[in-house]
Amino acid sequence: MDIYQTEEQQVEAIKGYWQENGNMIIAGIVLGFVGFIGFNYYKDNKLADEMAISNSYQALIENSATDKEAFSENAAKFITENSTTSYASLTALALAKEAARTQNWAEAQTQLMSAIASAPTDGIKGIASLRLARVQIQLAQYEQAFATLAKPLPESFTAAVEEIKGDTYLLQGKKELARNSYQVAIAADGLASSPSLQMKLDDLATAVKLTSIVPAVK
Repeated sequence: MDIYQTEEQQVEAIKGYWQENGNMIIAGIVLGFVGFIGFNYYKDNKLADEMAISNSYQALIENSATDKEAFSENAAKFITENSTTSYASLTALALAKEAARTQNWAEAQTQLMSAIASAPTDGIKGIASLRLARVQIQLAQYEQAFATLAKPLPESFTAAVEEIKGDTYLLQGKKELARNSYQVAIAADGLASSPSLQMKLDDLATAVKLTSIVPAVK
């Protein structure tokens, strides 16, 4: 037997339900509609803000080629105003590159640390970390460089990490450790991005042979 036996009963039931819940339903529809409009308004404004920041970043980088003195000041201001965006990290990388150009290694180190801290992706973090390690080598901060390279990075950075380790070991006179690192770098397809790797390994092998031969001559 049907719950409602006649169409009239069904109509009356609907009327009763609407009288009890109609205001609530209408309010829900209105709130949903307002929420939909508000969400789209938020998305549109967020996109507009991101486009504005992107354009400012592009202008900043383009102007850096013609006015390097103003670039440092403008870039620092840009980072302060956009510290929560991915462009802060990219701008710090650009500042570090400019500092390295003038061999201001301490400033380059500061900017690269900032770039790592605000990096929006593991890829950018990896690039900044490799550059930081090289800067630390310039400052003869070998242990700090090893510590930087020891932090987790994407597997695609393995070859570069090992090559820098090899360079660092070589500067410390640790030729065997340097050779091992270069071999690991080559095994990780490092020659594809750094053809000089094989030359470094060959030069190291030659130096080791000469070292072993000279005492015998004496």
